Amino acid sequence: MSADTLTWRSSLRSDVGKVRKLNEDSGIAQPEERLWCVADGMGGHSAGDLASQMIVNSLAKVKASENLSEHVDFVEHSILGVNNRLHELSTAQNQTSGSTVIVLLGGARHAVFMWAGDSRLYRLRNGALEQLTTDHTQAELYVEQGLITRESAADHPSGNMVTRAVGAAENLFLDIDIVAVESGDRFLLCSDGLDKHLSDPEIEAVLRDGEPELVVDELVETTLARGAVDNVTVCVVDAQAGDQPG
Repeated sequence: MSADTLTWRSSLRSDVGKVRKLNEDSGIAQPEERLWCVADGMGGHSAGDLASQMIVNSLAKVKASENLSEHVDFVEHSILGVNNRLHELSTAQNQTSGSTVIVLLGGARHAVFMWAGDSRLYRLRNGALEQLTTDHTQAELYVEQGLITRESAADHPSGNMVTRAVGAAENLFLDIDIVAVESGDRFLLCSDGLDKHLSDPEIEAVLRDGEPELVVDELVETTLARGAVDNVTVCVVDAQAGDQPG
């Protein structure tokens, strides 16, 4: 499979939800640049909205490179630059202004993803769903240390306490991983507003059928129907054998 035989299709939708007054989530879907991102802002007043939007605005300027590792370098540099600006802003205003981030980058035979926080990346392959990211939360640390079970992590008081985010500290460490891409793979990027209301088996069932636009709508509408206590942003990305990116 060569770079010009992968067709990328995607759809993105973000909603303020049923409780929050401001949507602090942001997202970007640029199949022509083989770049997708979901960012979930946090902070007082409009600080979270600013943080997530700064990430998306910065990534919108990144152009795809034929060399995947070069593409990764450009994106990482972009996010680290936003981290520096947000940290300076937070220090000057004595107010937290940060955001989680999950980015997916498509290549010829592989996809690279990088993240900080609890916004997630899933992959559906042959009807089976797998979470590719690990949440950067206090509860996840407790699970890794054997202090609590994974089943109890979702309801743990520290479940939403993010341990890593863009803008939260002077130095940011982004987790970066790579996976082989097969024709027919479907990826889902989402903020935690989705997994607060839908279980992984439910997400898997929705992802199995339908065009990206329909799947995105069903995920968001189901979240809204269940109360949507947080902002929710979902992005579905399909990789198919083809001639042109789209």
